[in-house]
Amino acid sequence: MRERGPRIIPIVDRNKRLLGVVSRSNIMAVTSSKSPIRVKGIMSTSGYVATADTEATQAVREMIRLGHWYIPIVSSSQSKICAGVLGLENFIDAFLKKDSPKLSKHVSEVMATDLITCSPNDEIDNVWRLMREKSIHGLPVTEKGRLVGIITEKDLLESGAAFPTFESRKGRFKSPAKISSIMKTSLVTLKKNATLKDAARIMVEKDFGRLPVVDDKGALIGIVDREDIAKALL
Repeated sequence: MRERGPRIIPIVDRNKRLLGVVSRSNIMAVTSSKSPIRVKGIMSTSGYVATADTEATQAVREMIRLGHWYIPIVSSSQSKICAGVLGLENFIDAFLKKDSPKLSKHVSEVMATDLITCSPNDEIDNVWRLMREKSIHGLPVTEKGRLVGIITEKDLLESGAAFPTFESRKGRFKSPAKISSIMKTSLVTLKKNATLKDAARIMVEKDFGRLPVVDDKGALIGIVDREDIAKALL
């Protein structure tokens, strides 16, 4: 996951039959590495598994209902042979390619405005606990209402700063690490009059899960994510 960046990995038996999945959250929930940890000890059963013949809109509706951005796909419900993974970005990209008029809405029509944020001086461990409690995979980092960065599960996993199981390449931090040490500061933002097409293209091309929406003074006013766009396409 660190090297290739997938958000979930399907787990299969020797006959390629789906057994479960491992997500970034599964891995980062591990609190100790004193004894060997095997995949079967942290994998979870997917709340929803679609077949290759499932209608895409049906699958995405169920994904959104369950709060899943990714699900495993099996060849058939009988064989349960893993055929791949469906992500919301795959659904969004299909609408981009056909230049769907549904993407002409402004992001202000679908963005979330009741936001949970953190500050650059917050300790990483505390932010990770907050993300787990709220089932959030990314947070904007603000200072006096102004957007200064963004922190995601991927950043946490790659840094290793919050988890005794995963040490960063530079080693564990000797004192509580701050969000400022690992947050991304080179940001791509949107204005509220940007279209869903603008947002979708950036998300697909850059593999971003969410984009901050700011006003003309750089103040954070909303967040639009893949789920917001997928809902608008249903």
